[in-house]
Amino acid sequence: MGTRERPGDRGRRRAREAIERLGRDHRTARVGAGVSLRAVAAATGTSHQQVLRFERGELEHASIDDIGAWCSAIGMDLVLKAYSRGDPLRDAGQLRLLGRLRDRLHPELSWRTEVPLPIEGDLRAWDAVIRGDGWWVAVEAETALDDLQALERRIALKIRDGGSPPSILLIADTRRNRRALDGSVAFTTFDRRARRVLRALEAGLRPREERALVVL
Repeated sequence: MGTRERPGDRGRRRAREAIERLGRDHRTARVGAGVSLRAVAAATGTSHQQVLRFERGELEHASIDDIGAWCSAIGMDLVLKAYSRGDPLRDAGQLRLLGRLRDRLHPELSWRTEVPLPIEGDLRAWDAVIRGDGWWVAVEAETALDDLQALERRIALKIRDGGSPPSILLIADTRRNRRALDGSVAFTTFDRRARRVLRALEAGLRPREERALVVL
C-alpha cells in the first residue's frame, strides 16, 4: 500500500507543475506574437537565459515578480488563485478534542484518524472513524466556529462524497462556539442530543442518530 504524500511535498510539486505549464503557455504566446527572448529580457530587466529556462521548465527558483513581468511583456496577465482541494492540517486543539471523544469510547470500539475518503485522487479524509461490530461512524472535529454556512457546506459535501455514512460533528465546548450555535439555523439536520450519542459510544453501541452534533 502506498503512503500518502505529505501536504508540503504535494504543494511544492503542484506549484512546480503549475509553473511548468505556465512556461509552456508563455512560449506559445511569445512565439505567436513574434517577440524574441531578448526582447522580453530587455523589457523586464532580466536575462534571456532566465526567460528560456522558465519556458523550458528548468528555472529552479522562479520569482513571481519576474514571471509576472515576463507575462506582461507579451500581453499576458499573471493571475494566482488557490482552491480548496483537501483538508487543512490538524492543530493541537483539534487533536485534544478528538482525544476527549476517544477517551469516552468503549474499549471494544476501534478508532482511526485521518481516514481517506474512498475516491481515488481525493485528498480529503475523515478526522476520525469509530468502528464497531458491523458498523462505523465518521467524525469531523472543529475547535473554533466561524462561518457556519461554509462549514455546513463543506461537511455536507464530504458526507455525500464519502458514501453518506453516519456522522458526528464534534465541536469544542467553548463559550464562543456555544454562542455561534445558539439560535443558528445551520446543521438543523444534525441531532443535538449529545448525551445520548455519548452514552451509546460508552456502551460500545452504534448511535441511533445518522447525523449528530456533539459539543465536548
